[in-house]
Amino acid sequence: MGMQGKVVVITGSNVGIGFETAVGVAALGATTVLACRNPAKAESACREVTRRTWNDDVHVVPLDLADLASVRTAAEEILARWDRLDVLVNNAGGTWSARQETAQGLEYTFGVNHLGHFSLTNLLLPRLRASAPARIVNLTSVGHHAARRGMRFEDLQSERHYEAMEAYCRSKLANVLFTRQLAKRLHGTNDVTVNAVHPGPVRSSFGMDGDLHGAMGFGMRLVRPFEISPKRGAKTSLHLATSPTVAGRTGEYWVRSKRGHMSRQARDDEAAQQLWDESERILAGVGYPLP
Repeated sequence: MGMQGKVVVITGSNVGIGFETAVGVAALGATTVLACRNPAKAESACREVTRRTWNDDVHVVPLDLADLASVRTAAEEILARWDRLDVLVNNAGGTWSARQETAQGLEYTFGVNHLGHFSLTNLLLPRLRASAPARIVNLTSVGHHAARRGMRFEDLQSERHYEAMEAYCRSKLANVLFTRQLAKRLHGTNDVTVNAVHPGPVRSSFGMDGDLHGAMGFGMRLVRPFEISPKRGAKTSLHLATSPTVAGRTGEYWVRSKRGHMSRQARDDEAAQQLWDESERILAGVGYPLP
């Protein structure tokens, strides 16, 4: 459907799936906002989106999901510059071989892939509701199925044990649990829908910028020839962000533009509630409580 007059914010949209998602919504006429960590790369991507779509209503907002101060500043800028917000695509994410910490001392994988987007979404939620009907699209992964021990609430920050793929899969499980709990909280309002998307194995810069080394880094390079293009990977995100056929669909997990199968752990309502409560507690504990 046409997106003229609509405002779409996409995190991590200077490369890969996020970039192709930006191209897709800009081609439909949307005001397109690239919320990215690297301003120079984002500005270059902004120009390329305009070149490819003939849409010059494309903008950049600095956003570092590993710094909650940056998340808050980005939300404030978005709210100040645009009086509506129709679609939020929480696309950014990554995986890291070694344990590291965010600006607030939180475990990096969980902080970037979940807590940053959790904070950003809640900060922008009043504007999304005021712009209803609006949509939230959360990028996750089929890897959430591999988090067989669930969220491991006793060690959310991976202080006792850190293993890169386990931390990544748990963060992707967190994306689905967050999606389901937010949909539950919005139930009956019919103003904002929220869905989780697995884009497929995509040939992008994911994990390829020195974030992964050793066996994991080698494995990522080994499978690259068999992965799909970012443009194909963005199709499900675009479907959830723009298609009239999914209006009113919420709290679901999507693969290849169809409803997919969540893991048993992702369907755990108690875990979804506990993750929300723990996320709020963690943010408040480092000085960035939800509004």
